Amino acid sequence: MEIIKRSKERQDAERRKLANAVDEIIENVRQNGDDALKEYNMKFDKCDREMLQVSKEEIAKAYEAVSDRDIENIKAAAANIKAFAEAQRASMTEIRDFSPMDGIYLGHRIIPVESCCCYVPGGGYPLYSTALMLGIPAKVAGVKRVVACSPVIKGTNDIHPMTLVAMDIAGIDEIFAVGGAQAVAAMAYGTEQIKPVNLVVGPGNSFVTEAKRQCYGKIGIDFLAGPSEVLIISDGTGRPEVIAADILAQSEHDVEAKGILISTDEDFARKVIDAVEEQLEVLETAEKARKSWDDYGEVMVVASIEEAVDYANRYAPEHLEVNVSPDVEAGVVDALYNYGSLFIGENTAEVFGDYASGTNHTLPTMGAARYTGGVWVGTFLKTCTNQRMSPEGTAKIAPLVSELARGEGLMGHAKAADIRISD
Repeated sequence: MEIIKRSKERQDAERRKLANAVDEIIENVRQNGDDALKEYNMKFDKCDREMLQVSKEEIAKAYEAVSDRDIENIKAAAANIKAFAEAQRASMTEIRDFSPMDGIYLGHRIIPVESCCCYVPGGGYPLYSTALMLGIPAKVAGVKRVVACSPVIKGTNDIHPMTLVAMDIAGIDEIFAVGGAQAVAAMAYGTEQIKPVNLVVGPGNSFVTEAKRQCYGKIGIDFLAGPSEVLIISDGTGRPEVIAADILAQSEHDVEAKGILISTDEDFARKVIDAVEEQLEVLETAEKARKSWDDYGEVMVVASIEEAVDYANRYAPEHLEVNVSPDVEAGVVDALYNYGSLFIGENTAEVFGDYASGTNHTLPTMGAARYTGGVWVGTFLKTCTNQRMSPEGTAKIAPLVSELARGEGLMGHAKAADIRISD
């Protein structure tokens, strides 16, 4: 493998400092409730709201501030996301009366969590698409109480109107104007105005991620997400400017976002680098995208597609694009198994999944795709087993269980089995 453009290593030196700062925020919210939330709203966003929950009147006002075209676009994206979530839900079936032995009947139910919070970031950009990606699968799953929280526009008391409209279209039941680690703490422990939830999902900055880590156990979480990333496998087919555009689409997310190209064609790889530089000259978000590309962009040349596939599986990227010739495409796709979401062919832009194709854009980063997929309707569901037995089934299994329990030295277990057949 030859590295044409190398990225710098991520630094973790501030980890302990971050953990301590978030711990203080969580404890403040636990001890002081709404007063702490209002304190942080003023400190970070210059927001002096007294009522943290967004009213119906505020939502109606948001609709008035958003164009009819934007509302229709949000609804069109929501329809695709909902359709795919419904297909996912339909693929999950309950099991009733499965019998491994005569007289023993096993099953499982698929049960939605009772409540969840969808964390919708609002720092650099109003990520209203995230409201759809989180709220819609939660509602399709059957969650009774779907809550959302998001920071206000700095210097105001209002969440961005596009975000509020998207939350409403997604069917979210309660919306709170609070963000950051303090929002996660409030959802975990509750305050005077906010009733706690069972599950918190959604991306956020390092403070939000650390708060999810520290509150896990008190609440469930989806996963711990870091900066956005895309890895692109190419054999030199296609257009360099298309791959460059996909790299920059990720780079503009965050100065720590990462765009990676692995190609079997060095000349093509260098053309992609040139295309990135050309597009940065005219990109409106070039300041952030430039720093991300300069610091964390990476371009590598490998001897074979197999080597590229092996690297991708070890890296386990959030977004994985396959841009190879049609005759090898199917084999490459079949060989890949560690990724958040896969985008196959030059026609399939990663940004389509970000907004409107229907798959979810809340995905694992930093190698987490080795052990989890992204948010989906199943994120909001529990698979809970059950069993019942006839007298004949009990008579068959009790002696087996008794002997197994005695082998472990757990005599109470053995007696609990024995007593059922003692007569």
